[in-house]
Amino acid sequence: MSDILIVDDERDIRELIGDILEDEGYTTRLAGTSNDAMTEINAEPPALLILDIWLKDSKMDGIDILKAVKRDNPDVPVVIISGHGNIEIAVAAIKQGAYDFIEKPFNIDQLLVVIRRAMETSRLRRENQKLKRRDNQAAEMVGDSASFRTLVGQLDKVTKSNGRVMLSGPAGSGKEVAARYIHAHSNRAAAPFVTVNCAGVSPDSMEQVLFGRESTDRGVEPGLLEQAHGGVIYFDEVADMPLGTQSKILRVLVDQQFTRVGGSDKVRVDLRVISSTNRSLQGEIEAGRFRQELYHRLNVVPIDVPSLEERREDIPLLANHFIVQCNKMQGLPLRQLSDDAVALMQTMIWPGNVRQLKNLVERVLILGDVTGDIEARELPQEAAPAQIEGDRVVLSGTIATLPLREAREAFEREYLLTQINRFGGNISRTANFVGMERSALHRKLKSLGVVTTSKAGTRIAMVEEETSGM
Repeated sequence: MSDILIVDDERDIRELIGDILEDEGYTTRLAGTSNDAMTEINAEPPALLILDIWLKDSKMDGIDILKAVKRDNPDVPVVIISGHGNIEIAVAAIKQGAYDFIEKPFNIDQLLVVIRRAMETSRLRRENQKLKRRDNQAAEMVGDSASFRTLVGQLDKVTKSNGRVMLSGPAGSGKEVAARYIHAHSNRAAAPFVTVNCAGVSPDSMEQVLFGRESTDRGVEPGLLEQAHGGVIYFDEVADMPLGTQSKILRVLVDQQFTRVGGSDKVRVDLRVISSTNRSLQGEIEAGRFRQELYHRLNVVPIDVPSLEERREDIPLLANHFIVQCNKMQGLPLRQLSDDAVALMQTMIWPGNVRQLKNLVERVLILGDVTGDIEARELPQEAAPAQIEGDRVVLSGTIATLPLREAREAFEREYLLTQINRFGGNISRTANFVGMERSALHRKLKSLGVVTTSKAGTRIAMVEEETSGM
């Protein structure tokens, strides 16, 4: 981009600057009044703005235009020029976001140096933003289970729309990855993806973080909403947003504009909103901790993100994905998972879901051997459903107190529940692994009161609830 808009009420000066810049290879546009300047800016934001402070026969002066540009197009660098320059004006311009201030009559070489530096700074800022966005888009969706395919199918349906999405699921299940997937496959993929950690920001500072602030000492400090302009704002664990802030966010969703803390100008934003929660927002509403109006604004498209318990089939794929990721990002050993390690991981309890699995893989790669397959012995045994001691299975306190017949039934029930869920509810694969005929397995499951049901697009095994007869 090399398009420069020159705004000066003196025709000779703006034409002189325009001729010089065109000789240097830039394309230029000229404006003599604030109305002409705002028309040009609104039609197409320039790569750089050269702006005179004093504009005759205009409704706005240079500082007013500077504020408007920094509000609506914060990436456009602005070089202020003035024939009535003083230190107070220069300081005011810099605080409002100007790149530099040059006093008339100016040296052409000095002006060219400032312009080149401003353009280079702007270019580096854009490249930095692109790199951040590329990193955002690198969040991959990994899996092949029925519940995972159902999730991706739902996400694909909302990527091309601008509808607000509410992602629900337990902590660590991958809600932010799902939000980034929506962003990366939408028509806003080249725009920012900004995360608001609602649980990590203190209530006292939440409004400054979101809306930014204005002060005479620091000038304009954009908030997260302003930084997300044109892209996606992601409210992570929105149930933790302070009640007072909720009403102001509701107003932003309605008006698409807000006022910075300490300021008076309206800031317009174009945002797509994605939210997530691991709690029941209906319960939060009933408890008076969440505004019902905000819930209805955010919950336009509700999508459930399954727990790792509901997609055990994906554990080997996810674990191998994290091994490759740790190798690329940290240089950790590129090891394979042994069959016994996979089997153990698929039967372990995962209260932390995918995040816990990722942490476990990293831990094993850091503390384990440098070469060879990852064996079951390297996995943390405290997370497994039963502890192994040599060739013996150490019984839990509960099962050890039962008579043999009841203990055997309890063990068989838990063992088969675990294996069926490990194989995504597939009875044939379960029967093959446990070494039983499919018909025999069906009879065994019926005798143990184990049934399978559909949940989140996959089959889940559970103990049939007893119903008392009347």
